[in-house]
Amino acid sequence: MSCRVGVVRFPGTNCEFDTVDAIHSLGGEAEVLWHGDSSLKNVDAVVIPGGFAHGDYLRCGAIAKFSPIMESINSFAKEGGPVLGICNGFQVLTEAELLPGALQKNAGMKFLCSMQRIDFVSTSNVLGRHAKAGDRLRIPINHFEGNYVCSPEVLNQLEEENRVVFRYVDNPNGSIADIAGICNAEGNVVGMMPHPERATSPLLGSTDGTTLIQSLLIA
Repeated sequence: MSCRVGVVRFPGTNCEFDTVDAIHSLGGEAEVLWHGDSSLKNVDAVVIPGGFAHGDYLRCGAIAKFSPIMESINSFAKEGGPVLGICNGFQVLTEAELLPGALQKNAGMKFLCSMQRIDFVSTSNVLGRHAKAGDRLRIPINHFEGNYVCSPEVLNQLEEENRVVFRYVDNPNGSIADIAGICNAEGNVVGMMPHPERATSPLLGSTDGTTLIQSLLIA
């Protein structure tokens, strides 16, 4: 039986159908979950996709964390359910305190849309089943507030617990320690700024996101 993935939709989300298409293309099933509902509809994994949840008013993800669906996702994650936050979804996960740190405006105050090289640092998480540490991927970014920041204490903890999932080869946004993605202590919650759903076909310029979504589908 194929994995059923819930793809959360907030007002302002704009990558949900790209994510659904990528999941379908790799043999999974996808269910769009409205942020105002509390049911996860018995899905096997959850993706919070990119976009501008609630217009990114206040801070990115600051309003989204109060949506009913987030309480259910919090419980799902605490029970070991796989959760992936992509771009705006990463921002939502930090605001909801499912991941530490925060995302702030890019260095240089510019919106960035480009293909980036990122290195797989830790594969001890739900995205690492088809990878090994050191693998280099080409995956696009598309954000204005992708500059990951955290306290020195949190950074030390992330490093010591092998929770930095991806690093940029050429840091485009000023993120501390070149961080492009992190996970929680258990490895079932991952947040990343690059968009793997936009790297699943040669027509999109890269297929390097394929292994990440495939890994989620068997999480």
